[in-house]
Amino acid sequence: MAIFQCSTFNARTLASQVCIEDLMVQTRKIKHDVIGLTETRRHRPLHDTFKTKEEVFLGTCDSRGVGSVGILVTMHSATNIDSYGTSTTRIRRLRLRKRGSTPALTIFFAYPMGMRVAW
Repeated sequence: MAIFQCSTFNARTLASQVCIEDLMVQTRKIKHDVIGLTETRRHRPLHDTFKTKEEVFLGTCDSRGVGSVGILVTMHSATNIDSYGTSTTRIRRLRLRKRGSTPALTIFFAYPMGMRVAW
């Protein structure tokens, strides 16, 4: 059975194309099939395919400017994308098709609210 590598990355603001290209350079250092991106803080959603055949799905921040969740998919996994969905600005779902002996897979990425801790 193949090993599927799923990671998370705090992306901060991805408002411009330059920031997204910088993200692509940084994530090449991470061995992954899919990366969940937190704190994306975009005002417009984005779904883009890069020259490297990697795909990125970025959601929008909420009305308070609180960050959202995005997903970066490598070229090997991008060909197996079945669907992508959003429940809220902080929850994303990626569904991958069955490939060979690898079963279909649904991945949820959630970005939790900040927590207050009383000591």
